[in-house]
Amino acid sequence: MGTASQGDTIEEALGNLKEATELYLEEFPLPKTSPRLLTTFEVLSA
Repeated sequence: MGTASQGDTIEEALGNLKEATELYLEEFPLPKTSPRLLTTFEVLSA
């Protein structure tokens, strides 16, 4: 499971992805014993 989103601009897509991730974590929270999650992603432009 995970999140995905899109937008008309990179800034909008990143904002939408942040919101989607926050909603996902509300529904499927990380266990209290989990370490912090750090991730990266690549944005490809057309």
